[in-house]
Amino acid sequence: MAERRFGGLAAVLGVIWAVQVLNLVTGYALNSWFGLIPRALGGLDGIVLMPLLHGSVGHAVSNSLPLVILGAVMTMTARRDVIAASVIIVVVCGLGVWIFGRAALHVGASGLVFGWFAFLIARGMVEKRLVPVVTALGVGVVYGSLIWGVFPGQPGVSWEAHLFGAIGGGLAAIARRRSAGI
Repeated sequence: MAERRFGGLAAVLGVIWAVQVLNLVTGYALNSWFGLIPRALGGLDGIVLMPLLHGSVGHAVSNSLPLVILGAVMTMTARRDVIAASVIIVVVCGLGVWIFGRAALHVGASGLVFGWFAFLIARGMVEKRLVPVVTALGVGVVYGSLIWGVFPGQPGVSWEAHLFGAIGGGLAAIARRRSAGI
């Protein structure tokens, strides 16, 4: 059962790393072909493909650990919502960056990381049940400093993806809210 439960998360990470290897071999050509470019028709596919692309091995590594941890927490505490919440997060993040992002190439799974973080926090606030509240408190303690990533600051980092990923996570928590069950 655990294998099935975490199989989706393993598959996502496997795809990210397979794309990373292919991207590395092609000199990161995949980023320019499939990355998100705000307000450019050629950048529309990046709305859904951006989370699979990364700018370097270090970039993929830095997103992998929080993806594993937050993805595992999502899988254990919100298993019925993982897929729907992830789709909402990716679409809201991608559309937000495509419409409002600065003119740059945007790649990386950090929008999904910020979305899962915000989903888990917001879920605790909107559902007010024991498991979501305790989960929100734990995630807030461990990853609370992520909140600073939604503000402009570090050059070359898509704070827009962080912001719209977090907005997507909050919206997903509201959309998927329930009063009983995990």
